Amino acid sequence: MRVLVVTAVAAEAEAVAAGDPGVLPGGYALTRTPSLDVVVAGVGPAAAAAATATALTAAPEPYGLVVSAGIGGGFAAYCPVGALVVSDAIVAADLGADTPDGFLPVDALGFGRTVHLPPARLSARIAKAVGAVHAPVLTVSTVTGTAARADELATRHPRAAAEAMEGFGVAEAAAAHGVPVVEIRAVSNAVGPRDRAAWRIGEALGALRGAFQQLAPVLQEQP
Repeated sequence: MRVLVVTAVAAEAEAVAAGDPGVLPGGYALTRTPSLDVVVAGVGPAAAAAATATALTAAPEPYGLVVSAGIGGGFAAYCPVGALVVSDAIVAADLGADTPDGFLPVDALGFGRTVHLPPARLSARIAKAVGAVHAPVLTVSTVTGTAARADELATRHPRAAAEAMEGFGVAEAAAAHGVPVVEIRAVSNAVGPRDRAAWRIGEALGALRGAFQQLAPVLQEQP
């Protein structure tokens, strides 16, 4: 099973795999290893969806799995800095409408969906293999920067362990091509007030690198 891994930035791609560099249609950076193709998509769900769709369309042979991977914020109740999260759900946390009665997700409005479910057995095996929390990962278009926003998200999604900006976009493109998807995040900071001094990006990238070093046998199993 060949696996497509989608990251937002080059540092995440380098943590996932060191291989042969290349370029996809559209100018996307692509790294190839014996079992993985790693694409640098850019930041945010739209960029992630576009790059994933391009990679899936341009592939000489079908992928068996798509992985959205990188660093992200962790909800302190579940994930300290340096921890890993493997998604059991990929959730578009801010896709919807504000109303006088609170936020309504887009599916509650009768349009589209806000949740993708990775293959349960495979995502559980991945989480066990790398010692990760197995829980929902939220996709946001604006990174959380206040305690009030963190509390709001935690109330709406009480099991959520992390937030990032690309997973749902990757999942939408993968679903359109009929390919299963999972998200893997290494926690670089706490979800909440922005405190740059407390961020541990290097530590999180190291955790991400270690996870993928352990994952080759698991990723070759059928979803």
